Amino acid sequence: MDRAESNRVRHTRRVETRQLRADEADLAVALWTRCGLVRPWNEPRGDVARALDGDASTILAGVDGGALVGTVMVGHDGHRGWLYYLAVTPDRRGEGLGRALVRAAEEWLRERGAPKIQLMVRDGNEAAIGFYESLGYSNQGVVVLGRFLDPELEARRRAGA
Repeated sequence: MDRAESNRVRHTRRVETRQLRADEADLAVALWTRCGLVRPWNEPRGDVARALDGDASTILAGVDGGALVGTVMVGHDGHRGWLYYLAVTPDRRGEGLGRALVRAAEEWLRERGAPKIQLMVRDGNEAAIGFYESLGYSNQGVVVLGRFLDPELEARRRAGA
């Protein structure tokens, strides 16, 4: 192992994985924005509030020395688990933080009896697909359909599409 690899491994080991605190919502939204996960029709602060307030969901945070370096939103609907907002700050990618967050989310779901986990990746995001495939995820052969119940969010989606 060369020195750069050694530094990365040591640095990764200091990262604490824990539930995101409500007072860290703005930090999570800033990370998601920096990582290109937010769209005009998303309301990420509302997503944070719903995830942290629900019994069937949370946001796991990767924290290094008090700095938020990664997140993953995890939840279950009674039938299967779901992952959202997996993000690692760009300057920390390649250290295994994303893998560690996915594994922590899987464990969170396993502890709650979820038999399966799923996630959605936007069309054309081959890097994300490759990342998840490297963790053993595969295309499940489904098409995700959706509809906004809030007309304002639908208008934002149409304007941003």
